[in-house]
Amino acid sequence: MRKIIVAVITVLLLVGCKQTIEEKDLAKINGYWEIEKAELPDGGKKEYKINPTIDFFEIKDKKGFRKKVVPQFDGSYLMNDLSEKIVITNTDGDAFLNYTTPYAKWKEEIIEISDEKLIVKNDQDIEYHYKKAKPFTVK
Repeated sequence: MRKIIVAVITVLLLVGCKQTIEEKDLAKINGYWEIEKAELPDGGKKEYKINPTIDFFEIKDKKGFRKKVVPQFDGSYLMNDLSEKIVITNTDGDAFLNYTTPYAKWKEEIIEISDEKLIVKNDQDIEYHYKKAKPFTVK
């Protein structure tokens, strides 16, 4: 009986800790994001110390795109013409980034979003933790 109570409390805590993503939160996705780490379903983690590319998101009215950009030493970003189309959908109170390219379609659930932090989870239950990218310059 004790194990059941502990299991129920654990489930309630996990469900209760998830951020509800509201319409106003979606604008926070816009901008440059640098991946910090990936958390694997088995509990393993992959840390990203140095990122050669950064993700740039532009979303308006639940539609937009994501591009991989390369930071430059003058604080600018180098972009190419490749991008992934995004449509944001809500299902049962959960928000999803639905990506489309000419070669594939996939989705990621938005777990948490703030001005400085973005966490998404893909179909393989891998969580990607991003921080807002800060431009840098070398003088």
